Amino acid sequence: MKRLLTVPLLLFLMASLNAQPKKFSTILYGVAYYHEYMPYERLEKDVQMMQDAGLSVVRLGESTWSLFEPEEGRFEFAWMDRIIDRMNKAGIKVILGTPTYSIPAWMAKKYPDLFVERLDGSKSSYGIRQNFDITNPTYLFFSERIIRKMMEHYAKNPAIIGYQVDNETSSYGAANYDFSRGFVDYMKHKYKTTDTLNILWGLNYWGMTLNDWDEFPTRKNATNPSYKLEWDRYGQKIPADFISWQAAIIDEYRRPDQFVMHDFMPWLTSLDQLEATKKLDMAGLNVYHGSQNDAKGEDVMWADDFYRSVKKTNHLITETNAQTTGWDSKGQYPPFDGQGRLFVYSHIASGANMVEYWHWHSIHYGQETYWKGVLGHDMEPNRFYNEVSKTAHELQKIGPKLVNLKIKNETAILYSRESDFGISYMPFKNGNAYMEVLRQMHTAAFRQNIGVDFVMAENADFKGYKLLLIPPLYIASDDLLNKISAFVKGGGNVIMSVKSGFCDENSVVRHLKAPGPLREAAGFYYQEFSSAKPLSLTGNPFKVAEENNRVKDWIEYIIPETAKPIATYDDPDFGKYPAITENKFGKGSFIYEGCLVSDEIQSKIISNKAFETGISFEKQLVYPVVMRYGINDQGKTIRYYLNYSDKEQPVVYSFNKGIELLTNKTLNKGDSFTLKPWDLFIIEE
Repeated sequence: MKRLLTVPLLLFLMASLNAQPKKFSTILYGVAYYHEYMPYERLEKDVQMMQDAGLSVVRLGESTWSLFEPEEGRFEFAWMDRIIDRMNKAGIKVILGTPTYSIPAWMAKKYPDLFVERLDGSKSSYGIRQNFDITNPTYLFFSERIIRKMMEHYAKNPAIIGYQVDNETSSYGAANYDFSRGFVDYMKHKYKTTDTLNILWGLNYWGMTLNDWDEFPTRKNATNPSYKLEWDRYGQKIPADFISWQAAIIDEYRRPDQFVMHDFMPWLTSLDQLEATKKLDMAGLNVYHGSQNDAKGEDVMWADDFYRSVKKTNHLITETNAQTTGWDSKGQYPPFDGQGRLFVYSHIASGANMVEYWHWHSIHYGQETYWKGVLGHDMEPNRFYNEVSKTAHELQKIGPKLVNLKIKNETAILYSRESDFGISYMPFKNGNAYMEVLRQMHTAAFRQNIGVDFVMAENADFKGYKLLLIPPLYIASDDLLNKISAFVKGGGNVIMSVKSGFCDENSVVRHLKAPGPLREAAGFYYQEFSSAKPLSLTGNPFKVAEENNRVKDWIEYIIPETAKPIATYDDPDFGKYPAITENKFGKGSFIYEGCLVSDEIQSKIISNKAFETGISFEKQLVYPVVMRYGINDQGKTIRYYLNYSDKEQPVVYSFNKGIELLTNKTLNKGDSFTLKPWDLFIIEE
């Protein structure tokens, strides 16, 4: 076995590694497969059923450290060799996972200090996955050893096309001694002296001034928002470093033709995705969503937009709905006919190069008994298996035309994880207000067929975009706010929500009239704000249904300077102040929403500005028909028309002559076609 390297040394070594984007030759379509969970021997039957269905890829191994290392220091791979070899013989590609997210029982018994201790004083124990502190030296030692043993054994296996590091990683709420001491070291490195903290964080408040790092308090009873923000930054950094650390180990062994990725969740504040993906070839995404009458296109596709944007390359769907989901049996909603197929093509239309289900068969025991797979508990072909087979055989024919889709949008959403955190420390309404507005903006664009990317606040680059949508940018540096102003001045257009520019990067309120450095671009200032019950807008300026002509929760007393009111409150007191303003600044425009608006108002604001600025979108179509497009490897435009409804939808094709790839039908500009319920067309121009 190679010499075990420390985490810092590996992080240093991996700085010289630059993962290059990997191109696929076709769309991969498959399942997570756990033969070790089967109640009886059926490998041959499973592989045959996969071949019959047309599946091309399986994901293996990430859940079973206890079988790879049943006793400390004793390694067994023959059981997995048999599975991988059989997949290889069948021509089914393999993605192998490192099994580090679920520790074996011997480790839990012998090293109980590695379990997570949380801020509320509770401590995890054995019986569930992801129950340990990922900074614990003992855990890291054993993690590195099992990864190296697996890579030594499997790196040259021809069936393996790539590796998944860990699984849905976060810090798991750790506040252990090791974790907390690591946080203090992180603070020392970032701020150098406690005097700096005293000034930046205002620690004279309540007499909490620090004189030495030995006095640095634990997070448990901290009330200072700046402290909370740094703790959460650290909690995002640790899992990102952990993923990069594992990727660096794999890089020592993997072949040039193999990729490395991680399967992220759509919960955006679980870790720093930007840092976590730097040493990965691509992002994987585990996304689950509603089905039956709760199937909404934006719920299926919004996280695709996010993870495609993080790495600026195609991504993989490593897990998504098969039949049903749930850690109990209360919410069992198997998809209607056609929905499963529609969801697959929705992900591909958003740039996914692979779609995999969690998982192949429904498990007969354990917490996820009712998180059903492609096969039900009887493990025989069924309605969903037949739909999977239909989709797989379609992809065998047209996959090379759909893979590596290049998507270029003119609209972006600025995502600030720090604003998400900051608003949670000082909430102005129930629920997650930041994500509520972010999803509202995405849905408004999505349902108007305006494609969007995400831009990360940490490395914000607005080049190439005409329209920037900004959820409450509560925490932001002067540099970021000046970038936004420069974007508008240079000809860009901004639509921004409440509370933006209020705090600096330390979650400290600016001692300037709000919105601080944005004042000139926004064309107003305000000094007061108020919580608010629902109010109507005077004269229904956006021409929505009267019950949707409403704003709520928060009102900023905007004083226009150069901005023009485009909506006012229908109220004798609040009506003195504009609800929504627009300012012409330089060559661009700045719309500011000084309140939380209804979904319908948001939709009108965004679609009106997109139309005004000449953003390319299918203006004749509205939800439930979704149109997405991109350029394929042959340089041709591929357009997806997706019907998110149980009714037939007529569509007029308004682009250059093309071929519908599923039916081979020729379409000319102006031709009409009908989308069946939960069906789709794919047109190659």
